[in-house]
Amino acid sequence: MTEERPWGNYRVLHAEKGVQVKRIEVKPGLRFSLQKHLKRAEKWIVMSGSGTATIGKKEILVKQGSFLEIPVGEVHRLQNSGSVPLVIVEVQFGDYLGEDDIVRLHDDFGRK
Repeated sequence: MTEERPWGNYRVLHAEKGVQVKRIEVKPGLRFSLQKHLKRAEKWIVMSGSGTATIGKKEILVKQGSFLEIPVGEVHRLQNSGSVPLVIVEVQFGDYLGEDDIVRLHDDFGRK
């Protein structure tokens, strides 16, 4: 099932104890919230599109084939700077993988 968000959408592709895999699509010109997770780490693989990933204090240009690691507690965000959807596969690792493990530090859509 695809979950719609103001910045695009995501779909869970696989879930088992301690691991969850999502397909995430960010619409052109948009970004998701500057956030961190207290209970999970993530790995991102860019499937298509281009943009900028913020991880900690680093801004990293991403394109098809880019691979990024986000440790537990690290501030991060993904922005689509292209004209087509930016699609990533996100692999989450942790004891708890719920959507309520998001600490939003800044959000373009006013979410807390």
